Amino acid sequence: MPFEVLISLSSFGAAEVGRHGQLWCSQLARAAGADSVEVRGEMLRDAEAELPALAGLASVFSSPEGLWADDGALDADALLRGVACATRLGAKRLKMAIGGFGAASHGSLRELGMLLAEAEVELLIENDQTPRAGTLAALQAFFAAADGAGLDLGMTFDMGNWHWLGECPLQAAQALGHRVRYVHCKGAQRLAHKWVAVPMGESAAPWRAVLRALPADVPHAIEYPLVGDDLAAVTRTQIDFIRAARTLETS
Repeated sequence: MPFEVLISLSSFGAAEVGRHGQLWCSQLARAAGADSVEVRGEMLRDAEAELPALAGLASVFSSPEGLWADDGALDADALLRGVACATRLGAKRLKMAIGGFGAASHGSLRELGMLLAEAEVELLIENDQTPRAGTLAALQAFFAAADGAGLDLGMTFDMGNWHWLGECPLQAAQALGHRVRYVHCKGAQRLAHKWVAVPMGESAAPWRAVLRALPADVPHAIEYPLVGDDLAAVTRTQIDFIRAARTLETS
């Protein structure tokens, strides 16, 4: 089945994005064969100038802010900032993590639904690298509460982030795959004291099995380091790798 391959612009690294900007990186990604890109809110240097210039190049805006504050209160302002940025980009999707969502947050789900009803973008919940917003238990509890409140929320499934929390990505994919509407492709390797993101082909994780457990017809974004003297060639090679791997796992 056809699917889009995106580049999360954080894949080019803070130094490269800082040197050239996300517009330059987006143009490189598209020239290398990416269908679209994910613009990173934390890497915007001047949102007022950059977002209009990036309009039409991105289909996802990634907000670094959590939906709920540490005290469990819905951060409506953070959501609205994300929606505004996605709208200015013409992006179809807004990616956010749940932040401090907990038992005290259930009453605010109705407000979230009302805010989303007025938005023209789709909110996708990502598993991040924090215990409160990135474990399978935390996300299952959240989605159960959201379902109970009548919300239809999809998920951004980051294949690598589970390792940072000692979680099994395959177990998570099997449990949450039916909710996934966007995949972050990320390999992982364990160093002496930490996990690091690597290209899928270099991953120590069972990434093929994880892919098989996830929908094949949703956008897949590269979110691992793209580094090399010929950055366009490296990017093109990794885009081709994701297309081939995804096609192989569904054939």
